[in-house]
Amino acid sequence: MPKFVIEREIPGAGKLGAADLKGISATSCNVLRDLGPSIQWVESYVTDDKIYCVYIATDEAQVREHARRGGFPANKVSEVRARIDPVTAE
Repeated sequence: MPKFVIEREIPGAGKLGAADLKGISATSCNVLRDLGPSIQWVESYVTDDKIYCVYIATDEAQVREHARRGGFPANKVSEVRARIDPVTAE
């Protein structure tokens, strides 16, 4: 299945506390359960004013539906076309 990177603009995201992040995560997991096994949250990275999330899903529409149901912004959704790392250079 395709993998997507979602950019979520959330001013002050880097200042969110553990309880806030736990609440966001719980909301996301509840929506994922409702959507079924064809969408999976892999991980997220919190920066000062954005959260970057990695999801596996059937398509971009499913990623956007997750955001809509969860009340999360999905300012940019990009399908991953390739993955590289230091081993790629060898």
